[in-house]
Amino acid sequence: MKFGYFDDINKEYVITSPKTPLPWINYLGCESFFSLISNTGGGYSFYKDAKLLRLTRYRYNNVPCDNNGRYFYIKDSGTVWNPGWQPMQTPLDSYACRHGLGYTIFESSKNDLAASVTAFVPIGDNCEINKVTLKNKGSEKKEISLFSYIEFCLWNAVDDSTNFQRNLNTGEVELEPSVIYHKTEYRERRNHYAVYSVNEPVAGFDTDRDSFLGAYRSPANPEVIESGASKNTVASGWSPCGSFHLKASLQPGEEVSYVFVLGYVENPVEEKWESLGVINKRPAHAMLERYNTVAKTDAAFAALKDYWNNLLSKYTLETEDDKLCRMVNIWNQYQCMVTFNMSRSASYYESGTGRGMGFRDSSQDLLGFVHLIPELARERILDIASTQFEDGSAYHQYQPLTKTGNMDIGSGFNDDPLWLIAGTSAYIRETGDYTILDEMVPFDNKEELSAPLIEHLRRSFHFFDYNKGPHKLPLIGRADWNDCLNLNCFSETPGESFQTTGPNEGPVAESVFIAGMYVKYGNEYAVMCEKIGLAEEASEVRDKVADMYQAVLSAGWDGEWFVRAYDANSDIIGSHQCKEGQIFIEPQGMCVMAGIGVEEKLAEKALDSVKEKLDTKYGIVLLQPAYQEYHVNLGEISSYPPGYKENAGIFCHNNPWISIAETVIGRGNRAFEVYKKTCPAYIEDISEIHRAEPYAYAQMIAGKDAKNHGEAKNSWLTGTAAWTFTNISQYILGIRPDFDGLIVDPCLPDTIKDMTIRRIFRGAEYVIKVENHGGHQKGIRKIVVDGKEIEGNLIPIEKGKKFYNVIALM
Repeated sequence: MKFGYFDDINKEYVITSPKTPLPWINYLGCESFFSLISNTGGGYSFYKDAKLLRLTRYRYNNVPCDNNGRYFYIKDSGTVWNPGWQPMQTPLDSYACRHGLGYTIFESSKNDLAASVTAFVPIGDNCEINKVTLKNKGSEKKEISLFSYIEFCLWNAVDDSTNFQRNLNTGEVELEPSVIYHKTEYRERRNHYAVYSVNEPVAGFDTDRDSFLGAYRSPANPEVIESGASKNTVASGWSPCGSFHLKASLQPGEEVSYVFVLGYVENPVEEKWESLGVINKRPAHAMLERYNTVAKTDAAFAALKDYWNNLLSKYTLETEDDKLCRMVNIWNQYQCMVTFNMSRSASYYESGTGRGMGFRDSSQDLLGFVHLIPELARERILDIASTQFEDGSAYHQYQPLTKTGNMDIGSGFNDDPLWLIAGTSAYIRETGDYTILDEMVPFDNKEELSAPLIEHLRRSFHFFDYNKGPHKLPLIGRADWNDCLNLNCFSETPGESFQTTGPNEGPVAESVFIAGMYVKYGNEYAVMCEKIGLAEEASEVRDKVADMYQAVLSAGWDGEWFVRAYDANSDIIGSHQCKEGQIFIEPQGMCVMAGIGVEEKLAEKALDSVKEKLDTKYGIVLLQPAYQEYHVNLGEISSYPPGYKENAGIFCHNNPWISIAETVIGRGNRAFEVYKKTCPAYIEDISEIHRAEPYAYAQMIAGKDAKNHGEAKNSWLTGTAAWTFTNISQYILGIRPDFDGLIVDPCLPDTIKDMTIRRIFRGAEYVIKVENHGGHQKGIRKIVVDGKEIEGNLIPIEKGKKFYNVIALM
């Protein structure tokens, strides 16, 4: 069952019913100001940090669902309705929500009155714009009242939702004609405030939420809307809001448009400590003037569309499969941009009040983003590295506003160090910019501890010199990629290393998954060392990688698949010897991606075991059999009911690892089969089962042991986005950046006979046509570049050349 459709020409998903199974959301903003917006107008806005600089309130886990947002109430001859249906839920004559790239448009009608709301965050400004247009489609004159409504958050979203004894006394606003300034906290910081405005004279306003709503009422039935007149309230403590009342008289066929702006403003630094009383409005005035007409607003909207069209032109696919093209060309890359901006901090499943940016998460997000805006990827790598400790470990998370480590989470996730190598390697392979390795970066944000980035990578790699267990495998620490696999190797001291001097001393649980990472990213680190003249170090690194490779074969192979780990008692995890949790997905993907077991013919066995034991019609589950009861030695993983999250849910994040692994051994049909099972465009028809957005990847889909098998949760902010784009663009379609150029190495299903990929790489445009008339799955027979056949499948870079025409025959 569908609740909408893809409009590929306009790069939109059009939702045709407001009653979607879950709120289907979009993200506005791609620089510093961000808004979440649902298909019924719900959501919230913030500047840089969803916890510390939240502009508007949102009520999570509330009834009715999706409570609070940017609302517009239309009063027409006694009937009151909302263009986005919520919060009054008045039945509409027509409804459509068009989620596009960085914008959302509502198009609705009631009683011959059409309304549209275009919501977007303009490039280069810190505000959300809502352009509201009303058109009389009837034969009689209409007298219309339009009311807007937002509820301000008192900046710190955690304190706002807990510290009522203080907050109910601090709400402050200032007013100008058609402008509301929310200045709560201005007495403390004196440098920032929010502004809410409309570009036309108003019939009234309100800034006091309780007066606007009325006692014991909600946004579904505000007293002001019912009466038809604003109260012109000025908030003093309690809960400030922003509401404007506008009146329009529309003849048949006539329309009127209004521009509402919600913005974040900081005073110039030199005026930060001005006297209290009246805030410096000049920066706000300049912002509002940029959008004070419909023409200016439309121009900003057109500029936003141009921005996204140019950005997504860096990798495009042409082939007969429309679903594949729309995911590759539009929605997967768009989600990669969103996850780069948000990490795992702000969604409808992440409240924006806790996690911030992730060391591991942000490093992985780079893999799918780096080709879009490499200079931002470079900046992010340096931010991530600055939260690393001197021993190579790192804060697991950091706050985006302060760039400092999250003390609540601390460190001890022993996979973290290697992800910094992965992200840096991806950046250098994309750009050829080795100067990043010379950048001075502090350890633990302490400038006196600064060292070149290459030293950070060195300590990331050598962290495991003193963090190995009795099987010569890396210690898992608090956890590895699987945060819920807690094998009693836990430390409450941020930055503490999980060292061991012998098999019976200290925490000794080991991770085969990290061992696979060590081999894969250790080899990439060795190449980086060679490229900057560190040949001796590269050789040393390769020797250590070879030792780890052998340790995996010795202690990490179970006969038909790779073992998952060893717990603190050196008991095996993820083996046929176990009653539950006999096989895990993570090491099967990572170890084969690293090349472990390929020459020994073990990789095919491991992937066959995945298909036999873990595969389902909705994707590959994380483990089998599911844990039926809690196991103290395993930790949080067994606290989930069977089939959910890490306890045998379909964790979409690591399904691409299996698909990539299948390309390593040349099975294109199977790689594409795995890809399609979790790809939103291919499962749009079962939206009533999947429930989450059919244009964005979800973190988790309920596994076969769950009651609601196939139901998705935690959409948008997931490493699935970056890994899936890496999988489809670099391994299945096979256009892969390398240190010395662009590799053409497709591993296709036999259904793809021809395809053309346009790829911007290091300042040049590559048009690559792949011909596969024989339906081959793997292998390049010949590559012709600008009419000349080349050796191998690496297109060498010619200095100064701006265009490459490539024909590849499989």
